[in-house]
Amino acid sequence: MTTATSGRERLDLWQLRPAVLPPELDQVRAKVRAFVAQEVSSGRITTRCDQWLGGWDEAFSRRLGQHGWLGMTFPAAYGGAAAGALARFVVTEELLAAGAPVAAHWIADRQSGPGLLRFGTEEQKRAYLPRIARGECFFAAGMSEPDTGSDLASVRTRGTRVAGGWRISGTKVWASGAHRAHAMIALVRTEARTADRHAGLTQVLIDLPDPDVHIRPILLLSGEHHFNEVVFDDVFLPDDRVLGAPGAGWQQVTSELAMERSGPERVLSTFPLLSALVDRLASAGSEASAPRLGALVARLWTLRQMSLAVAGRLEAGAAPAVEAALVKDLGTRYEGVVIEAARELGGAVPDLGSADPVALLLAESILHSPGFTLRGGTNEILRGVVAKELGVR
Repeated sequence: MTTATSGRERLDLWQLRPAVLPPELDQVRAKVRAFVAQEVSSGRITTRCDQWLGGWDEAFSRRLGQHGWLGMTFPAAYGGAAAGALARFVVTEELLAAGAPVAAHWIADRQSGPGLLRFGTEEQKRAYLPRIARGECFFAAGMSEPDTGSDLASVRTRGTRVAGGWRISGTKVWASGAHRAHAMIALVRTEARTADRHAGLTQVLIDLPDPDVHIRPILLLSGEHHFNEVVFDDVFLPDDRVLGAPGAGWQQVTSELAMERSGPERVLSTFPLLSALVDRLASAGSEASAPRLGALVARLWTLRQMSLAVAGRLEAGAAPAVEAALVKDLGTRYEGVVIEAARELGGAVPDLGSADPVALLLAESILHSPGFTLRGGTNEILRGVVAKELGVR
């Protein structure tokens, strides 16, 4: 019988202890902060909320690449900085906190590139990684499907073996940036389903655009186009477009989810709003709001430490998928709490056309917030992942 004690022991095994950032990363942080401040003051970029989804700026991504701030976990042989996961954490934390437009390169840098590095062939690595590091190659993720929620094991997109390769047929949804991306890594079923729902899955590389890949917009409440439905209409892929080993897709995508779910983006989507709110209340001398703001900042710091702990485990070569699920669940709920605090304390009516930063950022956050707890896996699914690991499910 599973007991609460065994659950606590398992939780301790996750080692959710914050990594210690090396002192030399303070200089990296200062350089990124100064760079972003210059970008803002020059008018090249504008601070906004949820910019890792909505801020598609290819020129900005290229400028980051020129500074060596993309592909930071890639070896130099593939155009990277070989700086590691903790250095990338520092850079991305500064970019997100500033509300910089990072959506174009985000998926490629966060998960597609590392996946290629870990599972790709030499040809695949050389074809994509240097361009990702330069900010010239952008990826979409092909995981979720219609009518299946966050249950990746229910994948129905089929990969059928044919002479010289595979034929891919099926549909993916919530594919951020697919209408602008150069490639997608898709999870497909290449073997008949068995009692083991995780068996028979394979990851494949699909270059975009492709005449047999039909991309249809899924608009946000604001009318913005970031998400997509992607239909594969008997797409032919040669054998060299398989990522990793056929049938090993579940193990590969699980390691990818550790990178997708745990980063500071799961905590900082609404940080520009929180910063603007603190500035307003501080200038007004509003002492009554101090306890609530203090609680918000303390909770943010705790979540940041948890995210940093996962980054430390990634740095050590682990694939902490369960810990990442916990960070995403708690982090995305916190982002909603920031919105409620700004709504109640900010004294501003949400308005996308306002010159008032609190009103503008509040409106952006509200319109983007339905996706916070859905993208990357719904919170209900994530809690199930955590509960299973603890032995209470």
